Amino acid sequence: MKREDSAVKYVLDGGEAIVEAYRNLGVDYVFSSPGSEWGSVWEAFARQKVNNVPGPTYLSCWHETLAVDLALGYTAVTGRMQAVLLHAGVGLLQGAMGIHGARLTATPMVIMSGESLTFGDREGFNPGSQWYTGHNIVGGLQRVIEPVVKWASQATSPETLYDMVIRAGELAQSTPAGPVYLDVPIETMLHPWTPLAKLRKLPRAPRPRPSVADIEKLAGMLVSARNPVITTSACGRDVEGYKALLELAELLAIPVVESFVAEVSNFPKDHPLHQGFEMQPFLEESDLVLVIRCRIPWYPPNKGPRNATVVVIDDNAFKVHMAYQNLQADMLLEGDVTSSVKLLAEAVRAARPDAARVAERKARWAAAHDRLEESYRAAEAQARARKAIDPVMLNATLAEVLPKNATYVDETTTHRGRNQRHVRYQGPQSYFRAPSGLGQGLGVALGIKLASPDRLVIPLIGDGAFLYNPVTQCLGFSKRENLPLLVVVYNNNGYRGMRNNQLSYYPEGAGARYQLFYGETIGGPAYEQLATPFDGVGIRVEDPARLKSALAEGYAAVQAGKTAIVNVVME
Repeated sequence: MKREDSAVKYVLDGGEAIVEAYRNLGVDYVFSSPGSEWGSVWEAFARQKVNNVPGPTYLSCWHETLAVDLALGYTAVTGRMQAVLLHAGVGLLQGAMGIHGARLTATPMVIMSGESLTFGDREGFNPGSQWYTGHNIVGGLQRVIEPVVKWASQATSPETLYDMVIRAGELAQSTPAGPVYLDVPIETMLHPWTPLAKLRKLPRAPRPRPSVADIEKLAGMLVSARNPVITTSACGRDVEGYKALLELAELLAIPVVESFVAEVSNFPKDHPLHQGFEMQPFLEESDLVLVIRCRIPWYPPNKGPRNATVVVIDDNAFKVHMAYQNLQADMLLEGDVTSSVKLLAEAVRAARPDAARVAERKARWAAAHDRLEESYRAAEAQARARKAIDPVMLNATLAEVLPKNATYVDETTTHRGRNQRHVRYQGPQSYFRAPSGLGQGLGVALGIKLASPDRLVIPLIGDGAFLYNPVTQCLGFSKRENLPLLVVVYNNNGYRGMRNNQLSYYPEGAGARYQLFYGETIGGPAYEQLATPFDGVGIRVEDPARLKSALAEGYAAVQAGKTAIVNVVME
């Protein structure tokens, strides 16, 4: 906090309190879609730069959802919480979908917006007429965002402002992690601030873990099980969790089935124990199902295993943000998932499992994995024989052209299952599913690229999903911050999921008989042309024979520092 030699006067006001709190929370970036309440924070960042004070980097962008998704993507790779500044209640409403996605994926972030409490009636202070005419919500801004955040409140005074921001960051990172919101009035930010306590770097949030007795009990259950299986959606959320799951599975030759709604890459897809993404075939014969960080292990919820013991390992098993959840668990271990899986692997090793049983299972599941891979390759060969581009053909061609260490961000709907099976992403953090509703894929991909600038990041986006994204804002941010993406548009010229739903409800209805699918129509633009205003490269491909060269051209553009949009027109 030493500022005696500052180039400009050091001002202790609410803006400085906020930025100082960010410093002590270890925030790397403050992502903002700026609003007129943040003048004191901008001034604090200006002083930080002029005085060469270490602290977070402020990054402005053109849309609230983009700001939230940048934080989400960056934290997904680094594990470090970031901050987001939005504008009033309207900014919160714009960013709400991204905030909801952060809640679903347990991504910690501190989100703030502001308001005026004096509305222009304080003598000598004019906050702007917008706060009286439109930017106010009865009961406070936190009311509009409470349903989709972990915690929401208002900083009620300059005396408590710093500690309220600190508390927000601590709450965001504590179990269960998630986004929190703080409403900060302009008057509080402009008021002088006197620190009331020692300012210090905050310790890492505590990571609870299951009891030794529970770990040892579960290890014994796994060792004695005849036909165990593991399913997970997000054990690979961090690199260590990915490695821990691999170690545990190999110790006992337990097959791993990734959830059909897997958030990330969790297990090597080319490993003999990887058994795809469909849990249903395992539910009849398994005698123990280990559910690791998977809030939806099967669907429908009541169609879980009938004869197996179900054990759930999760940071927090009961998701209060879910309207309905039915895990059918017989045993629950709550605590940091990565630590829990590591401890479980140690306990299994100490129990000295039967080598013959492990060898038999290893051979059995290796053969099953080979059959699964053969079915994938057969589907790819069949797709290549078609006269138009098939999504499976596209998936296989991506593997031929692009580097093995690429990261894919999947924002498709009807194609997601095919992408999981046929896009050959490899290793931890090689696959991320865009969370929540459509319109987040580009922003999350940019956050991931910011965190891993040397890695090729490839958003896979349906033509419908693409139009929900703040495309102009994302492409502008990509150019300005030198974060090139290879965007692959799965263009089947329609909301195919809408058509499929109508057909499933009315298989012999008027829509089926007369090809009337009103929810399917898009009539989208020439997506590849949208790259041009941002010095990007646009490529349209309809001919299967041209697909490989089109993807190679897009990859070359990214290597040259330009975002490329490859518009793949499918059958």
